[in-house]
Amino acid sequence: MPDLGPDEVVEPDEAGTDLVVVTGLSGGGRSTVARALENVGFYVVDNLPQALMLEMAELAFAAGGAARRTAMVLDVRSRAFSTDLAGAVRALKERGFSPRVVFVDADDEVLIRRFESVRRSHPLQGDGRLADGIAAERKLLAEAREQSDVIIDTSHLNVNQLRRRVEELFGGEDSRRLRITVLSFGFKYGLPPDADYVLDARFLPNPFWVPELREHTGLEEGVSSYVLGQEGATDFVATYAGLIAATAPGFEREGKRYLTVAIGCTGGKHRSVAIAEELTSRLSDMRLSAHTSHRDLGRE
Repeated sequence: MPDLGPDEVVEPDEAGTDLVVVTGLSGGGRSTVARALENVGFYVVDNLPQALMLEMAELAFAAGGAARRTAMVLDVRSRAFSTDLAGAVRALKERGFSPRVVFVDADDEVLIRRFESVRRSHPLQGDGRLADGIAAERKLLAEAREQSDVIIDTSHLNVNQLRRRVEELFGGEDSRRLRITVLSFGFKYGLPPDADYVLDARFLPNPFWVPELREHTGLEEGVSSYVLGQEGATDFVATYAGLIAATAPGFEREGKRYLTVAIGCTGGKHRSVAIAEELTSRLSDMRLSAHTSHRDLGRE
């Protein structure tokens, strides 16, 4: 990607750069909005001075890849904050970018309760009351609010509701789906620390003790057929596939985007691998986003 000269303009369609600018009242939920944008694939730059917005946008354009979706979070507490957000956004548009400005707001009473619940003072409060700091910030951000593309009033939203709102606006259906990793492992190498579910396939006969299967893995047809042909194997897979499918919508509603289902056997070479592959296939047939990973395959 060539560098942009001072008089060059980015063509938005060509650049494909998706810029979101997040600002709003302290206590309104900027941090939650930032995390939700990260969940749907944005590269989030927090507490960015307005003077660097154009430079950040051009860096994102030049970097390409994941950086093309960049969110810039502006905080009134930054020493480099200025009231001229409209001018900064205009400069971006003059360069060919199309930023979307999100403003988070909430009722004064709600903001006061939020600050009191965490025993924090307002950044603009000084020696005055909380209400004074909120009033000063409202005045400082009045123009930014008026010129925002999206205003999200969080007065009656909990964290999960706010996250879902952001994902609906900026995510698209696929980015809000639960992504399931079905991970095979060997118990003798230790439990995976990031597992949400741990399944034990050691109740099945071990192909290691079958001479013609010992040197093969659960990725191969012979081993897979042997493992899945054992009594209880398919019921085991079907039961856990049903459990995961039943809980997936709840995980999504609660904001969980990644689920790791770990399946172990002794060495992570035969039974766990075959079961992991079969479980992933079942989950995919149920229209869940699932893929396999074999942690310990090849260690023996």
